[in-house]
Amino acid sequence: MIDLSPEIITVIMLAGILFGVLLGYHTGIVVGAVGIAVGYMLFGSTVFELVYQRFYTIILSYPFLAAPLFIFLGAMLERSGVAETLYDALYVWLGGLRGGLAITTVLMGTILAACVGIIGASVTMLSLVALPAMINRGYSKSLASGSVCAGGTLGILIPPSIMLVIYGPMATVSVGKLFMAAMFPGLLLSFLYCIYIAVRCLLQPQVAPPVPIEERRISFLRKTLKVIIAVVPTAIIILSVLGTIFFGLAPPTEAGAIGAFAATLLAIVYRKFSFKTLRETVLRTMHITSMIMLIGVMSVAFVGVFMLARCGNVVQDVIMSAPGGKWGVFAVIMFIVFILGFFIEWIGIVFIIIPIVTPVGTALGFDPVWFGMMICVNLQMAFMTPPFASAIFYLRGSAPKELGITMPDIIKGVVPFVLLIMVALALCTLFPQIILWLPGQMIR
Repeated sequence: MIDLSPEIITVIMLAGILFGVLLGYHTGIVVGAVGIAVGYMLFGSTVFELVYQRFYTIILSYPFLAAPLFIFLGAMLERSGVAETLYDALYVWLGGLRGGLAITTVLMGTILAACVGIIGASVTMLSLVALPAMINRGYSKSLASGSVCAGGTLGILIPPSIMLVIYGPMATVSVGKLFMAAMFPGLLLSFLYCIYIAVRCLLQPQVAPPVPIEERRISFLRKTLKVIIAVVPTAIIILSVLGTIFFGLAPPTEAGAIGAFAATLLAIVYRKFSFKTLRETVLRTMHITSMIMLIGVMSVAFVGVFMLARCGNVVQDVIMSAPGGKWGVFAVIMFIVFILGFFIEWIGIVFIIIPIVTPVGTALGFDPVWFGMMICVNLQMAFMTPPFASAIFYLRGSAPKELGITMPDIIKGVVPFVLLIMVALALCTLFPQIILWLPGQMIR
């Protein structure tokens, strides 16, 4: 066994993760390898007992059972046809505005976010449904791409969100409260996105021409009926999940099961349900859940070694020494999360960083729900900041090739939306009740 100071161990472990990720290896493999290797050098074979205990702690954690249920819900909705129906309904109402299709895309992403909870499903659906409609009608490729990425990433914030399901147990915060706390920040982001699109299209009309009137000539009654038919089933899904949590009828895990059942019924109603659909949905659920669990158990093992070697104290001491008092420390934490988002998957950040920074937030007197939600809003930027920008890669991979969308188009398009997330963070800091009001109204 090697005797090293906690400071040196901290540098070795954190640098090892960064180096491995930059080489292109899977986050779970890198985190696990660094944790076990360093743990073995420091503590010998006892590290395997630690890893074993940590594995079972997370695998048998009851709140984590909600993850595959919400993943199944999102995967089933992805195949139900709800996206096409919803877009057609919003299209006839907003298509006549300059930038109306981009606003429709963001609104559709907002509604889907309250049902899906998986960024891959949201961005893929918007790429296939909304992106061709915008590009084929003369929209700027960057504006169209940015709208799809921004609207699609709302699915990881607005509940039911897999991120919140994972964050809650890691920070020992109620997942139900996090669900309620995320509603207004998510809607605030959606509002800021729509305002930006409207203002930009007013100043630069050429980037988003209105849809020709002959394409949207439809009676008021039919337009209203299309919206009702599209929105009501979606609203049922939302209420079946969030309503049961808000009114205290069921915790998130049971609510996830209700939502999964409701999504299956919706697929049957839209005549999109089949054995093939069920099989693909189950396989996708298993694939995503396995990826989350791999990163989760490896990260928890890493954190166990990290804390046992007193590296957590080193990180906390460095953060707490930041100038500017509690808000200076908070700014440092936000900056660290932002920088990590460039290089590491959000799952890895949540599993590794949250157990380390949560005690700091508590010591500073921050409300744990508000503190956690600020980190989750911050992580929205991680999906749109290369090189590890999953929303960009989902869009790049699912966009029809004939549209000619390039990586520079997408990156140029997402930059304004990343800046708007920073604006939302500032507003939530100045007005914390944006986050805290709704959880305070929950029926316990």
